[in-house]
Amino acid sequence: MASTTTGTNPLPLKDRVAIVTGSSRGMGRVIATHLAELGAKLVINYTSSSEQADLVATQINTRYPGESPRAVTVKADVSDPAQVKLLFDSAEQAFGSEIHVLVNSAGVLDPKYPKIADTSLEDFDRIFSVNTRGAFLCAKEAANRLKRGGGGRIILLSSSMVAALRPGFGAYAASKAAIEAMIKIMAKELKGTGITANCVAPGPIATEMFFAGKSEEMVQRVIDECPHNRLGQSEDVAPVVGFLATDASEWVNGQIIRVNGGYV
Repeated sequence: MASTTTGTNPLPLKDRVAIVTGSSRGMGRVIATHLAELGAKLVINYTSSSEQADLVATQINTRYPGESPRAVTVKADVSDPAQVKLLFDSAEQAFGSEIHVLVNSAGVLDPKYPKIADTSLEDFDRIFSVNTRGAFLCAKEAANRLKRGGGGRIILLSSSMVAALRPGFGAYAASKAAIEAMIKIMAKELKGTGITANCVAPGPIATEMFFAGKSEEMVQRVIDECPHNRLGQSEDVAPVVGFLATDASEWVNGQIIRVNGGYV
């Protein structure tokens, strides 16, 4: 039975170690910062920009000073199994503790928004390498290494595009649909471990990745399709991820939670 809620405990993730992939910028950065607010110790994962990752870690460590850092940075390409293993090894070594939470936020899309008929094999492979293979490798490692017996949480970032199915997002939506199927099966396979596995599937969120390749007209069209008449913000998504990371979410397992303001 869930024993800790964000309502009764201001630090429901105190002393728990969380890995957030792709957390040097965008939605991943906001999620990592939010988990730190809930008390977690953070591994800020990045692929290329060490400066951005260091900035996120510094902000967290400055806000929560102590004898040891609350956040560390680890470079790892999530599509490479050796680097994913190193990411988990580094998390355990940095904090001398088991890992409780994985949030896989690393993701890419094709800013050309091609029809499937016009999608190059190279772009298709790149999208599936990060979005699907990366999520698989991180979830697989987490399933074998997260804390057993309670508090273990696997949270993969999908997309509401899996439900919206808009033209121009063929490879991207397919790459995310695959992880939604995978997470539902994984939740069943983790029976007896106390580890839950869920997807959070945001709608259009005002991030660098969202705006890439979109004209003002395209952006306005998306806004017009949302009942709240605005784009989502990363801050709209982070609290949902935060809830799923806590003990209060224990009974939410094998689910796809669409956080999109009614976009779909």
